[in-house]
Amino acid sequence: MKINFLHILTIAALTITSCSKPIANFVIKEAEKTAPAKVTFQNKSQKAERYEWDFGDGKKITDSVAQHEYKHSGNYTVILKAYKGKKMSVTKQNIHIDAPLKCLVEIETDYGTMLVELSNATPQHRDNFTKLAEQGFYDGTLFHRIISEFMIQGGDPDSKSAAAGQPLGMGGPGYTVPAEFVDSLVHVKGALAAARMGDAANPKKASSGSQFYIVQGKPVDDAMIKRIEGMKGIHYTAEQKKMYAEIGGTPFLDREYTVFGHVVKGLEVIDKIAAAQKDGRDRPAKDVKMKVRVIK
Repeated sequence: MKINFLHILTIAALTITSCSKPIANFVIKEAEKTAPAKVTFQNKSQKAERYEWDFGDGKKITDSVAQHEYKHSGNYTVILKAYKGKKMSVTKQNIHIDAPLKCLVEIETDYGTMLVELSNATPQHRDNFTKLAEQGFYDGTLFHRIISEFMIQGGDPDSKSAAAGQPLGMGGPGYTVPAEFVDSLVHVKGALAAARMGDAANPKKASSGSQFYIVQGKPVDDAMIKRIEGMKGIHYTAEQKKMYAEIGGTPFLDREYTVFGHVVKGLEVIDKIAAAQKDGRDRPAKDVKMKVRVIK
């Protein structure tokens, strides 16, 4: 009987290949690991057909290549499962995310997410905003007033359950915050500032306990800046003048309303919200809800 050794070897090789177990392996690529931190994971697995990633913060994906953003600091265990048929291999690695040195909050909307840095130069406003955010006070509230080339306003607790067309803008937590005017904080595009009652009822310009606005504005020429400096006795720095000219703002509000932060990522979200269709009271025709989270 003639034996075909080549055929036998081929069958053996196929048998070994089909029975081989996948090997799960990945590398955490060097990245800035301060919250909010985007981390890339390089998949080094072998002989696998599909994957499951668990990033340790409740988020999971099944992509072969993984990138994940950690919103908060802490220690996380990243788990990768590699599958081939019914066979599975698992590997784990720990990753530490540092807390941010700055006070950061995220404002999430259907139009995108804005990352906002709160200023340490306005501690009462900073602490009040973070306190409310951590309590979930802002979650489900609306950007209830939008004016293109001016600002978008929100933070009224009455907006959570407001019927369509209902007037808004008078709600709050039942207290005000003393004004904190700081020369280095001005109303350039992306500025986060506190709404308030008018001067007649509020001569000390105290801020609403919860309502705020984010500046969109428009470019401001040097002549306007000079007029505002003359009227208010303000002296803008060269950098502030440049920002007003290049990205715009609302300088006529400086020293009238407290600026206590600025958007450091997501300026385009302001433009999208400000461009939304609205009614006669400047309320968006479609509710623009928000969630606010403190980055820790």
